[in-house]
Amino acid sequence: MTSLGDLPLRDDLRGREPYGAPQLDVPYALNTNENPYPPSDRLVKALGEAVMDVAGTLNRYPDRDAVALRADLAAFLNADTPGVGLDGRRVWAANGSNEIIQQILQAFGGTGRTALGFEPSYSMHPIITGVSGTRWVNAVRDDDFGIDPARAVAAIEEHRPDIVFLTSPNNPTGTALPLAAIEAVLDAAPGMVVVDEAYAEFRREGTPSALTLLDGRPRLIVTRTMSKAFAMAGTRLGYLAADPAVVDALLLVRLPYHLSAVTQAVARTALAHGAELLGGVEALRRDRDAIVAWLRAEGFRVADSDANFVLFGTFPDRRAVWEALLARGVLIREVGPPEWLRVSVGTPGEMAAFRTALTQALKEGL
Repeated sequence: MTSLGDLPLRDDLRGREPYGAPQLDVPYALNTNENPYPPSDRLVKALGEAVMDVAGTLNRYPDRDAVALRADLAAFLNADTPGVGLDGRRVWAANGSNEIIQQILQAFGGTGRTALGFEPSYSMHPIITGVSGTRWVNAVRDDDFGIDPARAVAAIEEHRPDIVFLTSPNNPTGTALPLAAIEAVLDAAPGMVVVDEAYAEFRREGTPSALTLLDGRPRLIVTRTMSKAFAMAGTRLGYLAADPAVVDALLLVRLPYHLSAVTQAVARTALAHGAELLGGVEALRRDRDAIVAWLRAEGFRVADSDANFVLFGTFPDRRAVWEALLARGVLIREVGPPEWLRVSVGTPGEMAAFRTALTQALKEGL
């Protein structure tokens, strides 16, 4: 039987492992930061009808540039962050924010170019960077998982990256960035600046969005997703807001008809029912703050979170703690800095199971 080593694989891909969080059949899956509340029966019916409406046209290619969907996404962002004044020309969509990131790297990265990020952060940034042939530079975050503007500027001046990735709220730490830090990076960066806001809808009151910085900054890209707060992880729909020239650049690298008619129909239906889908966000915020308070009361270190997950620690052997929770049916994520673990915010019942499992595991001396 042929092995991977027998194939003429690119040298830079040899020895790599594919990305992926564990997909295990457990009672309490709290490891992938999904919205735990499924669509209502009413919305399921609407989604089904939307798919039926396009089913008879599936012999034809979909709208290549997803014009109607992009207009709907712009309308959502305008409502989410009043005053940004976006239209469909300034929005682009793809199969999850990972494809958005890939297209950005295809357009602005590549051989001989550099992308810079501040780790610990979203692990797909360096992975997709490497796969695109772009060199990755890690500018380490501060001890509190923030980004000091002066240190960030120094790193940019040293490496002169073609792309800078900022993640706010940051995954896996939950940390949000002040606009002043983003502006400092924008002023110093010679190339594109990508602010990944996959968890923006969960941010605490008063935490700003980088969308407010778009006007007059053609090198700024703000990415979002429908996989998290919108509870549409299975739809695979990511998107960005930027200057129209950025969208024109991505048109050069996107695959033809990359968004299926079904994906576009489902995403537009979800946006039309956005009030319902986002209705659980406030409860998830409250439950996040509650689990942060509980973990701190139990003596753990906990990162401040503006997302729907919490990073907590520290453990001399975090794998042992992870396994102890898994043995009790609770799957969380072993990710981020050594000695830390990350738990997604689930339903009240799921969080109760997490607290019980962790308390029992600690009684075993872990």
